[in-house]
Amino acid sequence: MELNLHPIATKCFVSGRDFQENDRVVSYLVREGSTTGAGQAGGEISRRDLHEAEDGRFMPPAFVYCRWVVGFKHRKAGENADRTLKLTAETLFLTLADPAAEPSSTNTPLLQFLALMLERKRQIKSRGLTEDGTRQIYEHMATHQLYEVPVGDLNVEFFQKIQEHLGVLVGTPKPKAEPAVSPALVTVATV
Repeated sequence: MELNLHPIATKCFVSGRDFQENDRVVSYLVREGSTTGAGQAGGEISRRDLHEAEDGRFMPPAFVYCRWVVGFKHRKAGENADRTLKLTAETLFLTLADPAAEPSSTNTPLLQFLALMLERKRQIKSRGLTEDGTRQIYEHMATHQLYEVPVGDLNVEFFQKIQEHLGVLVGTPKPKAEPAVSPALVTVATV
């Protein structure tokens, strides 16, 4: 799964003030717009970055995929801009599951799904539960960093609940075309 999004902005979306080194920046992954007439998800996936102090003034669209807080760092001159534009399932998981990030119940279903997907791709590996049994511990295989994800029941209701998130982030399958029936194969029963 890959999304092409803008890297962190240099100015606050709400106030327009420039970010300074180490400012706490709240980032939202949102869908702008609404649904189309056929009930399909419409609108563009966007990233909105704002000063943490401005978070109360931000009026997010109706559909927020996730929210995270990071310290602002100015981009270096030789940094690969194309690489920073690519938000993959792995980087989204690492951002949302970062131990320094503030936990959010809004992010939990997406985080649980990403963990399931990355475990299947062998990018993370389950290392058991926390002592209280409320969080699953995963090891990121490339960095050997440990991440904790709230335990959830991945049942039919869970997937129905996040279906709209997944449809926009992962892509919805194309509807299968009905097979054409050849007139030679149609038989009519007569009585």
